[in-house]
Formats: sequence, structure tokens, C-alpha cells
Amino acid sequence: MSASIEEIMKTSPVVPVMVIENIDDAVPLAKALVDGGLRVLEITLRTAPALEAIKQIKESVPDAIVGAGTIINTETLQASIEAGAEFIVTPGSTAAIIDAAQAAGVPILPGVNTPSEAMVLLEKGITEMKFFPAEAAGGIPMLKSIAGPLPQIQFCPTGGVSPTNAKDYLSLKNVACVGGSWMAPAELVNAGDWVEITRRAREASALA
Repeated sequence: MSASIEEIMKTSPVVPVMVIENIDDAVPLAKALVDGGLRVLEITLRTAPALEAIKQIKESVPDAIVGAGTIINTETLQASIEAGAEFIVTPGSTAAIIDAAQAAGVPILPGVNTPSEAMVLLEKGITEMKFFPAEAAGGIPMLKSIAGPLPQIQFCPTGGVSPTNAKDYLSLKNVACVGGSWMAPAELVNAGDWVEITRRAREASALA
């Protein structure tokens, strides 16, 4: 657990949100994304092989910084840490998850979409947050509005972020990186089209 969440967010402009349905895709997909310049990978725990995918990518893709996403309780938090996750991403935030992550010393990127939620996290010393679901929650205008009273927060907007609006999000002073799945959509992963995934990753990494 060497890198802080702030350092992790500054490593790549785009964090691919990876949905691993087939464990055999985990390592080739991770390698394709890292080859394209995206080293920070979020493996979402929405599928059965997700924890095993974290382990395999950690072992086989040393340049990757592997995190676990869709953490919704302390059980999945603990399982992710045991699998080797280097950071944790949540869609929302609860006191139990925040306390458990801080006690474990694992970097956490908790989800918020209102100033009130953000202020609760500030009280716990957290200044890096996921803004989710970004587009549905007000998108760029909302983030600009939050920047006024809460300038100390750095966000990773996720949810509705795409190649067409990612650069606009990244131009905001309170956005450190964005999260998205357009680099590795299901159809490309299922086809094993690692070349196209690497190309998309390279385009995304150039948004910095």
C-alpha cells in the first residue's frame, strides 16, 4: 500500500473500469490497457471472477496499479484487500466502509454526488473522491459549482464519461482523472481484440 490515492489519481488521466466476465480475459485485457499507457486499473466486483482477476493481474502485470471497484460493504472491502487490491473505489460512501478502509490503511476513492456527502468525507480527512454518477448528477456544471465552496477536493468523475466529454472534465481544476469503460467495452473484450483496446487506451492516455 505504498502509493496514496492522490498519487494514484495523478498516474493516469483515465482509469479504465474493467468488467471481467471470463477469468481468461483478465491478464490480456490488463496488459492491453497498460501497453496503451493506462496503468491504473479498476476491477469492478460486479462479476464472479473479479477477485481472482485482481490476483492474476497483480502477479502477471507488474506495471499495473490494480484497484477494486463497486465496494458496497466491509465484506467486499476485506475480500478485495486480501486479493491484493492496491486501492478501493465505492459508488457511494458509508461510515463503516470509510472507517474500515482507513483502519486497514488502504487508499480509498469514495463515491459522492452532493456537497453534503463531500463534507462528511472532509470531516474524515478525505479530499479525493469519485463523483458518481457523473453525468446524471449534474456533470461539469455541478463540479464547477462544487469547486467554489469546496476547492480542496479532487474528483474522479465516473458514469457517463466518454471520449466526447472526457477532455472537458479533465480541464476542470478539481478533476484529477476520470473513470470510464469505453477503452474496453464488452464486445471488444469478448472478441479478444487487444490491439483495438490498446489503441483506445493510447488515445485515452493522451488526454492528460
